[in-house]
Amino acid sequence: MAHRKKPELATEKLRVSLFVSFVCVMFHLVGADARLHRTRSLSTGETVENYDTYYNYVELTGRLQSYAQKYAHIANLSSIGRSVQGRELWVMRITEDPHRESPGKPRFKYIGNMHGDETVSRQVLVYLVDYLLTKYEEEPRIAQLVNTADIYIMPSMNPDGFEMSKEGDCAGHRAGRNNAKNKDLNRSFPDQYAQVITNPDSIPEVMAVIRWMQDKQFVLSGNLHGGTVVASYPFDDSATHAQQGHYSQSADDGLFRYLALVYSKNHPVMKTGQPNCPDTPEETFKDGITNGAQWYDVTGGMQDYNYVYGNCLEITLELSCCKYPQASELHKEWDLNKESLLAYIEKVHIGVRGYVKDHVSGSALTNASIVVAGIRHNLTTGRYGDYYRLLLPGVYNITAVATGYTPVTVNNVQVFDGNATELNLVLVPVAIEPNLAGNVTLTTPSTPSATDINRYTSNTNTAPSHRSQVVTSMGSKTTPIPSPTEPQPVQPQEFRHHNYADMELFLRKYSSEFPSIAHLYSIGRSVEGRELYGMVISDNPTVHEHGEAEFKYVGNMHGNEVVGREILLNLIEYLCLNYGTDREVTELVNNTRIHIMPSMNPDGYEVANEGDVRGYRGRNNSKNFDLNRNFPDQFATIKDPRQPETIAMMNWLKSNPFVLSANLHGGSLVVNYPFDDDREGKTRYSKSPDDKVFQQLARTYSQENPLMHNGHPCVKLYPGEYFADGITNGASWYNVAGGMQDWNYLNTNCFEVTIELGCVKYPLAKDLPKYWEQNRRSLLQFIHQVHHGIKGTVSDIRDGMGIPNATIQVADIDHNITTAHTGDYWRLLVPGTYSITASAHGYQPVRTYATVSKNGVEVVDFRLTRLHSDPNGLSPSGPQPTHNPSEEEFESLIKDLSLGQGLEQLVKSTDTENSFRFRGYKELSAFLRGLTLNFPKITSLQSLGHSVEFRTIWALEISNNPGEAEPSEPKVRFVAGIHGNAPVGTELLLEFAALLCINYGKNSVITRLINETTIVIVPSINPDGREQAVEKQCTSTQGFTNTHGKDLDKDFFGNVSHRVVEPQPETKAMMDMILDKGYTLSVALDGGSLVATYPYDKPVQSVENEGTLKYLASVYSNNHPKMHLGNAGCSNNGQASNIPDGVMRAAERQSHMGSMKDFSMDFGHCPEITVYTGCCVFPPSEQLTTLWAENKKPLLSMLLEVHKGLRGVVRDKSGKPIIGAIIVLNGGVRVFSGEGGYFRALLAPGNHNIEAVADGYQQQRQEVVVSSYEAASSIIIEFDMDHSIFGLPREFVVASAAASMTALVVTACIIWCVCVAKSNRQKDGFHRLRQHRDEYDDEIRLTSMGSKKSLLAHEFQDESESDEETLYANKI
Repeated sequence: MAHRKKPELATEKLRVSLFVSFVCVMFHLVGADARLHRTRSLSTGETVENYDTYYNYVELTGRLQSYAQKYAHIANLSSIGRSVQGRELWVMRITEDPHRESPGKPRFKYIGNMHGDETVSRQVLVYLVDYLLTKYEEEPRIAQLVNTADIYIMPSMNPDGFEMSKEGDCAGHRAGRNNAKNKDLNRSFPDQYAQVITNPDSIPEVMAVIRWMQDKQFVLSGNLHGGTVVASYPFDDSATHAQQGHYSQSADDGLFRYLALVYSKNHPVMKTGQPNCPDTPEETFKDGITNGAQWYDVTGGMQDYNYVYGNCLEITLELSCCKYPQASELHKEWDLNKESLLAYIEKVHIGVRGYVKDHVSGSALTNASIVVAGIRHNLTTGRYGDYYRLLLPGVYNITAVATGYTPVTVNNVQVFDGNATELNLVLVPVAIEPNLAGNVTLTTPSTPSATDINRYTSNTNTAPSHRSQVVTSMGSKTTPIPSPTEPQPVQPQEFRHHNYADMELFLRKYSSEFPSIAHLYSIGRSVEGRELYGMVISDNPTVHEHGEAEFKYVGNMHGNEVVGREILLNLIEYLCLNYGTDREVTELVNNTRIHIMPSMNPDGYEVANEGDVRGYRGRNNSKNFDLNRNFPDQFATIKDPRQPETIAMMNWLKSNPFVLSANLHGGSLVVNYPFDDDREGKTRYSKSPDDKVFQQLARTYSQENPLMHNGHPCVKLYPGEYFADGITNGASWYNVAGGMQDWNYLNTNCFEVTIELGCVKYPLAKDLPKYWEQNRRSLLQFIHQVHHGIKGTVSDIRDGMGIPNATIQVADIDHNITTAHTGDYWRLLVPGTYSITASAHGYQPVRTYATVSKNGVEVVDFRLTRLHSDPNGLSPSGPQPTHNPSEEEFESLIKDLSLGQGLEQLVKSTDTENSFRFRGYKELSAFLRGLTLNFPKITSLQSLGHSVEFRTIWALEISNNPGEAEPSEPKVRFVAGIHGNAPVGTELLLEFAALLCINYGKNSVITRLINETTIVIVPSINPDGREQAVEKQCTSTQGFTNTHGKDLDKDFFGNVSHRVVEPQPETKAMMDMILDKGYTLSVALDGGSLVATYPYDKPVQSVENEGTLKYLASVYSNNHPKMHLGNAGCSNNGQASNIPDGVMRAAERQSHMGSMKDFSMDFGHCPEITVYTGCCVFPPSEQLTTLWAENKKPLLSMLLEVHKGLRGVVRDKSGKPIIGAIIVLNGGVRVFSGEGGYFRALLAPGNHNIEAVADGYQQQRQEVVVSSYEAASSIIIEFDMDHSIFGLPREFVVASAAASMTALVVTACIIWCVCVAKSNRQKDGFHRLRQHRDEYDDEIRLTSMGSKKSLLAHEFQDESESDEETLYANKI
């Protein structure tokens, strides 16, 4: 997807035919253009305005494009995003030289048609565009306005709503007010007084406007509506949310009243305050203005968002009583509003304006705060250090504040009526002559003076100012300011070895002293319980900001290699102390999220000895395992058990989109890059696909460290050792299996190198300053490398939402990376030109070319188109399901929970008080009964049957309608305790049931999930075995079987031929339950390992739908903090470790026949996964808290997963549901439609072919796309009657049958006629014989019987008779 250059204006393009223009516009509308930036201008002919016609979307697009082409010197058309239905949100920028940035010009905007059925604003803004462009060279006032302001006009924020609206609908009774997702856009913005919860996917228009506002930093704005005639100003709501009558005053209340009056006083009707609207004839507004909340309370409004969360002052303008008047009224409405529209724009120049700059470098200070004494509302400077503070005439004290600088206050700044006073402020870094720094009071001169902002405004035509001055926080008001010598950054002051307690206090100190940029957290604990601390340093340290690269340093992996630990503490101090004063540090911190872990092995450090040169004491962790040999390896099997430090590190890496990393070691002086080992374990160069990138990264660090770059690091210790340029391939140096740097590269998006910082592993404290000085520049330069290569966002072309887990592929480099949760990505590359492809499940791949330079990063954004146009990714053929707002809200909930930290936040918000212990049968039964007594509306308890010893096998249903069939809802089954000696699953399911019940009605997410799901929990299948089992017996088989000594998981046989004896009563109870074929998913919990398994347990060559089954198991595993790491091996069972993603086919773990999951698959048509929760089958009860914490999120993830995949309904043409239809998935697995024709099927993300078959109906086929984070794709399968017979068309078969019957009838008639004729001839012959009987009597008597027969045969033989007939007659 390549960037396209804006077309040059040429006379030939004015001659483009209407037909070609129309084709271009339509091509644009269907989204076939895979653009990264959407700015075009196409001619559609003349643009003479008649003021008597509404423009639909196509007409509006053509008209705006025509304006942009005709007036390209002052107009530029662009789209800031798209509506729900894919219409562009057009914005016309009108200013001198509109294709360039315009520092020094305040930005102004008008937005119309926010409510789609309030249409006057849409047309009036088109007329305003026309007026500004056509009068620019005719009227000096318009020229002045266009030349001195940066004007943006959006005629329609809700184009979908407009297309649904009806002309003449004055009251808005018909559709169109809201967007295509039925969301009121003016109730969907973040609000200061209330939490507005709206799924971003349902309001792409709002999200686009928010991004636009944050990017442009507008100064003044008007939001145009309809329904009455008044100017409304902030605030629109209040903390009390009184419906009306409550005046909600902003800090700039007087200014807002003034601005509203500017519009009102220039509007002939509005200024009267008496709109006389037919539906509210009594409603009046003094002077034609009103405070928004006093009129009526509006939560989530746009004007308040502009003021509270942006630099922009916005008012809302109601233009007409009739929302959608007849087109004949438009000319009148333009005449009424024209002067008001122009006068209001002119007010963008009032108040104070200027620049804030750095005293030392003269560079702009972005995000500096402008504080006006007495007005509790600040604004911030833009990207060029510019600010525009609207103020009424008066005298003000104004302060500029920026982090790391001494604030400057200017007293008695005079603001006059008319254009702004210009006040430029220069701030001095706090490190420069602090004794001179401080606030300086200056008297404002009455005459203007020169200003030193030529570097920003040399080519900008600005509005005149009453005065201009430059003020510094050191007291100088002359300009330019002599620039002193570049200040040196503050260096760390203390160098010493920090033990764990000392390090912890150090980290807490800097996190506390610099909370705006430093955040301390722990990623886990060591074997001995010490925190594995990480410090984030960034301008917004607690969250991942979209587009901001994440970097990490890790030190002290080997506990006795301590230099990395100490210089990382030095680095934390250096970054904190110099932020805001040192340009390099400030730039790095503002644009990078830097994670620093000083010690990965704090236990080892505590036993290491200062002065150790090349020893091993403290190298390993406290269990004596080398952490840099403990990670899964691509070439070797790591048999050592995975250590807590390793597990914590792997989870940390999987949880953050790290791009670049370095692991700091000691014992040599070199940068070591992947791969660390090779397939044969030999010491030789082992090249990674990104070998060139790694070499560049390694050299970046080494060349800043002269001793390292020299290549002869440790002459005394290792005299023969030499590294060219101070770098080496890991395996070329020596072979390391299980290293961390290779795991980073192969399993995450992160590129990591290992840096050996010195020949002495634990140097004396007095030598530490030397190590800091040698590595300071290298440490900073290496961080800079995270900003090289390419970066960007992969988003959905339909709504602009980022696509997580999209793949970025670089041609000829066999190493892909994936996008983060919001669709952003970073791909390190050396300079060159590359073919880049972005792809994602359900989307068409897009390829483009990018050229990477030596300096900086190339931004390459991708916008992908879904394979199918329907929002759910379905083929557009056939009937489409209709979505009600409730369904759409739930779908949005599923997506929110599946992306980012949604599920994690749910886990945190549903904590319950618990006291874990193992319960026996009686206590378990009492607990379940207690749930039904305390939560009778959502629970139902039933008995499935009894065990051998007549203990009840309980099943608890949790639903908003327990006991009632809900065929349209998914039904999920959680079971445990099939082996009585493994009761952990039982306790987890009891706690899970309690969590769901307790949070129902309190937590909105849990409430909605229960309302939309039927949940059945069977906590103990084998209660007899549980009673026999003994706590703290990790490997005991006591209680494994039932009372008859039968392993119940080998007793599920569906075919009688496979069964030798009758099933056990426990098995029979579960089989009856499973055969209720309404379940969508089943999750069984067991113990004795740490892995998730999927069908089958029986030995089979291949598994149908294996991709889906494996995916379901991986969902559980990936949400488990340990399982997904693949360390499934347990010392007590001898099973292999290094299971990829912690998931395996059950038969690979332990193959056997008669398992419950196999029975569920084959006879219940329900996929079942078995989760083994831990190595110890019956651990001490003290471990239950930890086990619950590990499994809570995975269990909740299953509730989400059951709502994904595919769902639908099968019906005939009349709408009658078809029960028992067979839905064939990808030519293999079958599911059946149930009551109401509903069906569900869980599917792995990707494209799937669906076939539907039902007796008497034609076979149906569809293709669906399933997403890993979206709710189930919904389809309708509508059958036609099957008119085929024997596979042939009915008409052909009927015609053939008719022809055949006709032929048969004709043949029968012919045979009948022949028979009749023969019969008559026979009768005639006998008659003649009787006549001559006397005559032949004597002769007959004398003739033999044979002679008679011969005579008769010859007498009556018909000429038509065949030889066979004659022969037959002769035999008679």
